[in-house]
Amino acid sequence: MAITLVQGAKLSNDVVLHGILDLVIKAHDLFEYLLWDELVGTAFTKVTMVTEPTVAHILPTESTSEDTGDWTSSAVGLKIAIGDADIDQFMERSYSNVQDLKTAVLQKKMKALLDKMGYMSIYGCEATYLGLAGDTRYPVGLRKLIGADAASGNVMAAGAAGAALTLDMLDQLIDMVQGGSPTHLLMNKALRRKIKALARAAGTNLTVQEGKLGQAVEMYGTAKICISDHMLQTHIVATSAETAITGGACGTIYALRLDEDGFRGRINGGGIMHNSIGQLETKDAERERFKAYYNYDVLNPISCAALIGAKVS
Repeated sequence: MAITLVQGAKLSNDVVLHGILDLVIKAHDLFEYLLWDELVGTAFTKVTMVTEPTVAHILPTESTSEDTGDWTSSAVGLKIAIGDADIDQFMERSYSNVQDLKTAVLQKKMKALLDKMGYMSIYGCEATYLGLAGDTRYPVGLRKLIGADAASGNVMAAGAAGAALTLDMLDQLIDMVQGGSPTHLLMNKALRRKIKALARAAGTNLTVQEGKLGQAVEMYGTAKICISDHMLQTHIVATSAETAITGGACGTIYALRLDEDGFRGRINGGGIMHNSIGQLETKDAERERFKAYYNYDVLNPISCAALIGAKVS
């Protein structure tokens, strides 16, 4: 069964995860909705159709040929994100009358872990890709999974070198998602402001619904607008392909279907894991550890699409 990170924490007996993850997750719109599949083992093998099967019309007595299309398989391996925090025993006992020092430190560490996972959900790549350095220790994010080149199947460019965002572009992006409508539009705050300004200029406003955590969520059509502070508005686009993520004035909008065949998380251990390592031998401190064994995946390539080169002006 696929669950969100918040749901995973509620199923855990760890009171630290109960108290901290629910608070920190509010700063990560995508993680509120992204479903994670529990992966037993170290990798997930997916099979994807690369060529659709064909059908022919024939005359009586004519023969027909068999055709089931072409398929390819690939493995999605789990990656390790980990961080330790040492709680100084003197400071904890001396300063806890002002605030709960241990909780404050653990909250910051948990946020750092989720920040790293959030950044990787966008820009993670195992090898250098279109101006962005990779590492085999990194998971693969949306920029690589969907692509950042208009030559890719489900990627459109606002212009050869980028152009100001329009509602027509947004509608075209949504139409690129096949097999059902996108459930979410992922973007940065600058592009959301641009969409709201375009909607007002057209004599309408974005509709608002209540999110899972009680906050207001803006909608474009039937798709929820998700914000990621990790998504930059400094991409460079040339000849309808991104060449770098800094130094320019372009951004990206992803149209995602967060369901069984769309953008998913793969995780081992039920979600974020917390270990109390205990008293350290070499200093007067206790060590706490947060970690996740995870990766990202798009099972069906046509379930997601990207608009690159979107400018605010």
